[in-house]
Amino acid sequence: MEFNSDFDLLVVTGPTASGKTSLAVAIAAQTGSEIISADSRQVYRGMNLGTGKDYDDYNFNGNRISCHLIDIADPGYKYNVFEYQRDFIKVYSDLKERKVFPVVCGGSGMYADSIITGYKMFEVPPDSGLRMELEKKPVEELMEILSTYKNLHNITDIDTKKRVIRAIEIEHFSRNKMALYTEFPKVKSLVVGVMLDRETRRRRITERLKQRLDNGMVDEVKGLIEKGIDTNTLIYYGLEYKFITLFLTGKFSYDEMVLNLETAIHQFAKRQMTWFRGMEKRGIKINWLDGEMPLDEKVKAVMELLKT
Repeated sequence: MEFNSDFDLLVVTGPTASGKTSLAVAIAAQTGSEIISADSRQVYRGMNLGTGKDYDDYNFNGNRISCHLIDIADPGYKYNVFEYQRDFIKVYSDLKERKVFPVVCGGSGMYADSIITGYKMFEVPPDSGLRMELEKKPVEELMEILSTYKNLHNITDIDTKKRVIRAIEIEHFSRNKMALYTEFPKVKSLVVGVMLDRETRRRRITERLKQRLDNGMVDEVKGLIEKGIDTNTLIYYGLEYKFITLFLTGKFSYDEMVLNLETAIHQFAKRQMTWFRGMEKRGIKINWLDGEMPLDEKVKAVMELLKT
């Protein structure tokens, strides 16, 4: 079914536990659309409960809704926003060729932002020769080298020797070679956000965490470790994977893990809202919907926006 709108793309976003997936799926079912995930952790295979892959949510009245950019990377790999833009363009182009309207769904603000604004990302490959040369130098000398490339206004991103070396590598590549830019298509997006009041959001987060723990989230992380995924990498993935790994390696008791994890998820939801407010300050219009509205009313509201 071909769906026509003045918009090229619908983006459904919002903080964790807001109900954005069920809304995106219901809209996709009504418009014959397919969903493109904008979640930075759901890209990983085998990381299901911890990332909130609710596969059942992609069934609507017995019909399976196709979803892209989920389960595309192996656990242990560090997927990034450049790769997301690259992979998004491939899926988006395919859907447009097939005359299928794309619905993006996810709460990773940077991923959603990168396709709404279409800002250019570029890939800088590792330069092993340069790295070996730089590794021999002290941090102070590396900072001096970096300052010849750029003004160091913000040093929070270069607080380790490894990061300083990477920053030099990027600047060296950009100055001396043609950076591999992602050519991003011009996309007219309708952005819809699902909002819950603070107390409702906190309650849903707590309930969902308990459900996922009951469903075996600790065993999921234990299984990843048994498959050889480095514990530091799991900690790098944050939230559920970080705190459960700390529990499994004896850094926390079970109760400490649950308490710290719940607090971290609440803080993460606040950071998501801060990112969305930042998008709005930069001129991106987010049409906020009350997450407590019945699903059919939310769908109706979005359909009206798509047709305006």
